[in-house]
Amino acid sequence: MTSEIGAPGDGISRRRFLAASGAVGVSAAAGCVTTSQPTVSRVDTGAQAMTSDLPTTGRPEVVDLAERDYEVTLKAVSAVHHVHPGETMNGPITLPVVWAWQADDSTPSVPGPVLRVEEGAEFNVTLDNSGMDMPHTFHVHGLRKTWENDGVPTTTGVTVGPGETHTYEFTANVAGTHLYHCHYQTPRHMDMGMYGILRVEPEGYERADREYYMTVKEWDTRLSRQYGGEDVGYDLTSRGMDTFTINGKSAPATFHPETGSPIVVEPGDTVRLHWVNAGFHSHPLHLHNHRFRVVEKDGSAIPEGMQLMQDVVNVAPAERYTVEFEADADPGIYLMHCHKVDHVRNGSSYPGGMLSAVVYTPVMDTDLFRQVMAYAGYEA
Repeated sequence: MTSEIGAPGDGISRRRFLAASGAVGVSAAAGCVTTSQPTVSRVDTGAQAMTSDLPTTGRPEVVDLAERDYEVTLKAVSAVHHVHPGETMNGPITLPVVWAWQADDSTPSVPGPVLRVEEGAEFNVTLDNSGMDMPHTFHVHGLRKTWENDGVPTTTGVTVGPGETHTYEFTANVAGTHLYHCHYQTPRHMDMGMYGILRVEPEGYERADREYYMTVKEWDTRLSRQYGGEDVGYDLTSRGMDTFTINGKSAPATFHPETGSPIVVEPGDTVRLHWVNAGFHSHPLHLHNHRFRVVEKDGSAIPEGMQLMQDVVNVAPAERYTVEFEADADPGIYLMHCHKVDHVRNGSSYPGGMLSAVVYTPVMDTDLFRQVMAYAGYEA
């Protein structure tokens, strides 16, 4: 059970959440739904998801590399990934087979763990491919690195084959938020879940009151279902997007305080969101009732004079934005979502998908908040 609530990062403690929400009776509204009823058909992932003996993915872990002597082993594993396990909003949605990253002996996750390191540090990432039957590599954006550590098999000659391990050596020489992913048969391996965030904190960095990491991605579930044994066709040239995720979850699972990615804030907090796009489509990300400043892009700090107040920023594939805002709105629940609104869906049913929210702690002890939590499948 996680000790922090909200998206991976620096959230509030679970104890604080339980105190704010009243703890007792959170699941009492399990029969309640929003006034906008989902319609049409659910995403059919086949029976394979229910019978698989693969491990199940968990919440992306934040790995502080300084606490591990600047070394981490990322193991590539096959797993089952529950995008939205509940019955609400056209669920359940399950990817019967994903290829996940697992930090040392922790739970595998999609996205992979957030690797956090301070600027200037030297660190190693060992890719452990001992348990899979296909090659993988580890490629990270942003950092300047030696040729052999670029993670591209065709140009470096380094491929981590089945049963092998390989250690990549890096220097955290470019501060900011960066994407990492497998670069072997890149579109297929990223579409199977092999991506994550590297965060290099600038020298002298002071974290905000709340700092959260959020990776968005669109999916054609036929690829996973095909690996799960379902009789479906998949073609990279005609991807049909039917699932849209934030940190690997679709709404309403995104609202779950322990496994989803709500942006939980106290009134007056300074909040930083690290937004990364690991998909192949652009996603204009929008906050309700808050205006933010873009303070970093792709590892570059934005000069203060260029930090316009805005409420939507288009995040292209592989782009990274860090945005900052003050939690100074009337305490409530305010949506955060992709404003290609057809991405706010589960299959052909709206709402769902790439949708989360800024949640103020003073509203947690309300019936409306309990309804949202019940919709997300949360039980205190």
